[in-house]
Amino acid sequence: MNIIKDFLLQLTLISIPIFIYFTLVTEKVQSHKNRKVIMAVLWGISILLCMSFPVSFGQNARLDLRIIPLLFGILYGGFWPGVFLSALIILYRLYFGISIGFYTTVIVLSISLPVLLYFQKSFARSNKDGRVKMAVGLSFFYISTGISIFGLLKGFSIDYLKVQMIHLIFVLAITWFFTMLNESIREIQKLRSDMQNSEKFRVIGELASVFAHEIRNPMQVTRGFLQLLNDPEMPNKKKEYLQISIEELDRANEIIDDFLSFGKPTVNHSQRINAGNQLQRAVSIMQSYSLNYNVEFKTNIQENCWIYANPQKLNQSLINIFKNAIESMPGGGIVWITCASTEDGNIMITIKDQGIGMTKNQMERLGSPFYSLKESGTGLGMMVSFQIVRSFQGKIQVNSEKDKGTEFIILIPRVA
Repeated sequence: MNIIKDFLLQLTLISIPIFIYFTLVTEKVQSHKNRKVIMAVLWGISILLCMSFPVSFGQNARLDLRIIPLLFGILYGGFWPGVFLSALIILYRLYFGISIGFYTTVIVLSISLPVLLYFQKSFARSNKDGRVKMAVGLSFFYISTGISIFGLLKGFSIDYLKVQMIHLIFVLAITWFFTMLNESIREIQKLRSDMQNSEKFRVIGELASVFAHEIRNPMQVTRGFLQLLNDPEMPNKKKEYLQISIEELDRANEIIDDFLSFGKPTVNHSQRINAGNQLQRAVSIMQSYSLNYNVEFKTNIQENCWIYANPQKLNQSLINIFKNAIESMPGGGIVWITCASTEDGNIMITIKDQGIGMTKNQMERLGSPFYSLKESGTGLGMMVSFQIVRSFQGKIQVNSEKDKGTEFIILIPRVA
């Protein structure tokens, strides 16, 4: 029973460095060189503990599992960790006195160390199965060499061979188990690292898509007005069109600032504004764009539609919805726009088109990232619009029927 306890203690002394390394070192130490140094120190401590608490049996017979931390230190660490651990074993064995055991240790390491170092590069290039087979094979070579050298120096006996065979089988099984454990943990960490990198690239991709989508809207509006300015038949509108173009370029610049400050604390620029005035401005901005689709705006906007909101953000949300309404009518049509107070203390903005409409399933997915009914759409514009309205403590309701059009109802709390 005591022998079993001693072997379990040896297993624990080998397990602790593995879990310390993978749970603490790999998370906080980025340098590969520093990781190797820490790994060598951990395996060195494991070797010292294994040699300090060996499995004792018979008359002064001692066995330990120092081969496993030595083997892992060489195979995963390389040349210098292997030399360091081998020297540590020899010096610590010398501390117990010069005996047949000491000579056996020196001779076995002198024979085995070059072999282990020779196979280290092949081990590093191998896959998981190859590494497990190589570790078990080298462990077998080391133990067999030790049995042979000790038998030649002290002599062979039946009892000695029985104990050594049990030791050999036990070491091979433990080597197989810990190599599999070590490789499995390394695979899990690699998968987690790959997933983290994949998530970073996904977020970057989403941000790039949102950025491109939101910048494209003011650019298209500005381009449309600049085209109208080139028309000699519209001299009276030039000043108005120039002003709107400048405002849209300013809006594009504000969107860029928003993305540059992404992830940082943002300042709330909301203020008391008239939603009706913002609707009229958004209609004016989209007027030239709607002409390309033969779409007409019809408005019914009441006075005193005061809300607390960021005007630039509200315009951004309205323009996204207007743009979708216009593009849903490739053959032309009418977009009805209203703004009025409700009895429950809200300002209700409705935007209704005569477009292709949506099914119930499509309406449920509306506002989800990368979901769009347009072939070249990203779905991010509508997602941004929903988020903007929610930031004003409001909500968006959508009513739609396939081939009969869509109605957006925006409800935002009214202020006095």
